Amino acid sequence: MNTRHQKPDKRPKGGLAIAKSRFVASILVPLLLYQSVGIFVLAWAFALMFFDYSPGRLGGPILGLGGSNPFVGLRHFVEMFTGTSAPATLFRTSLKNTLIFAFLVLPLNLLITLPLAYLLEAIGERLKVIYRTIYFLPVLTSSVGVALIWMSMYDPQAGWINAILRAVGLRPVAWLSDPRAGFLGVPVAMWAVVIAYLWQDYGYNMVIFIAALQNVPHELREAALIDGATPFQAFLRVVLPLIQPTFLFVCVMTMLSSFQVFDIIQVMTNGGPGYKTQVLMLDIYRNAFRYQNMGWAAAESFILVLLVMGITLIQMRILRTRWEY
Repeated sequence: MNTRHQKPDKRPKGGLAIAKSRFVASILVPLLLYQSVGIFVLAWAFALMFFDYSPGRLGGPILGLGGSNPFVGLRHFVEMFTGTSAPATLFRTSLKNTLIFAFLVLPLNLLITLPLAYLLEAIGERLKVIYRTIYFLPVLTSSVGVALIWMSMYDPQAGWINAILRAVGLRPVAWLSDPRAGFLGVPVAMWAVVIAYLWQDYGYNMVIFIAALQNVPHELREAALIDGATPFQAFLRVVLPLIQPTFLFVCVMTMLSSFQVFDIIQVMTNGGPGYKTQVLMLDIYRNAFRYQNMGWAAAESFILVLLVMGITLIQMRILRTRWEY
């Protein structure tokens, strides 16, 4: 019986351990440095909301805080919700518009993406790939490009949307510039931005729902249909509970992105007409970088974080399941 003799490893074990440690350090140290910068930025923003801080003023010796950038405590928050100044009034308007935008986007997105994903999941594999690619393409498009495309379609004179309205005998609408136009109590300009945002964003959730639906066995749906359920009842009672973790993920992520909307609104309306589409991210940006009112902007950012956290916890409380298929 032949045996093979392996040559002993002559490399020193200590040298191998040192090489591994260096490799791990080369990976972890840059990440830790990056995280430390992020932690410093968060701590800096947290500190700023207690000061009336502007980088244009010479403050105290510690990071410019104090002196002409005085400590104001919770005065920013009191002013935001009870004050009558222009920044406080605009903050409350921006907060209301942000809530309107987010709570319009979420249900409309679900009404589009979930039925569309259910239909696409039922067709052939080749057609599924083609349609999924087509519907996902807007997600890859720049938000500025999407805004410019929709601005051309909303143009009061040359836009094809108003051209269709004229063709059927209806009066054209100044979609992005008329502060008096509204639908269901929401300004038309807000509806116009929501539609453009949905067009760009819905493909992402659709792909996620398709992936979740593919993991639901067809036997369960067929069994429900054999027992007398309609296709809608089978979807509602069998399919939807099985994809509820995915449903929760989509709701949370869609709400998070809706609260952070900025670029598409800045390009399409810049908060107008008459602050009808002014959202919190746009107000934070203006206060921080245009008016150099960093303390106020930091306080607004903290309110936005609390709002997002609160709504996320409510969604998780309502939609969470104790099991996962």
